[in-house]
Amino acid sequence: MSSVRRLPPLRSMAVICALGSSVLLMTGCTNADTTRSSVAEAAQTTPATNTASATNSASPSPSGSLTEDQAERKALVPLAKVTWDKAADTAVKEVPEGKLVDLELKRTTAEATASTGSPSPSMPNPAPSQGAPEWEAKVAASDGTVTRMDIDAVSGKIFRTQVEDQDADDKQQVADMLKKATQTPQQAVKVATDNAKGTVTHVELDESDDQKVMWSVDVVSTDNWDKATVDVDATNGKVLRENVDSD
Repeated sequence: MSSVRRLPPLRSMAVICALGSSVLLMTGCTNADTTRSSVAEAAQTTPATNTASATNSASPSPSGSLTEDQAERKALVPLAKVTWDKAADTAVKEVPEGKLVDLELKRTTAEATASTGSPSPSMPNPAPSQGAPEWEAKVAASDGTVTRMDIDAVSGKIFRTQVEDQDADDKQQVADMLKKATQTPQQAVKVATDNAKGTVTHVELDESDDQKVMWSVDVVSTDNWDKATVDVDATNGKVLRENVDSD
């Protein structure tokens, strides 16, 4: 008698099919979630890495940069072979009984190289090229008349002199300041450089806001090319104010 193989009941088949479908669905969902997670992680990680690289490469080193003024001081100051005191002595000798009231290191301008003014009577020298270093000196006579002189900061020779255009009040103001200034520019510079180390680039007789006669002295540091301005009382040699320009 032949045996007949029985087929599984339909309900059992349905359960088996359902279980199989569930396994496949879970596997498919798991794979899809894994794929989405990997894509999301890549999307988050890659731009952040690129942004960081761009930021690092675009940021300059703060310690290696100079401001425009610092760069100009660095370019100009080493070119001057004549110190402020040598330039001052040269200028004062041009005016009988004259006294220094202003002296500044700067670059020679087109005006200074033009034919206006006249060569020094004792040193008729040609002007340096435009942009070369020069000392612009101003020396006052006892009546307050100011004579400007342009001095080559490399050779130390005067290449132009010119009497300033002043009215009577201007002359009187200069004469009054000279009478009150018992401290010489040399003494004022000594006080200034004791407070700020560096190269003197400007010395000027002036008045403070409260009408005190003072010497204003600029000193440039050759370490960082900052400029310190020290105001010294021209009657007693005391420091009135000190300001550092790091721009």
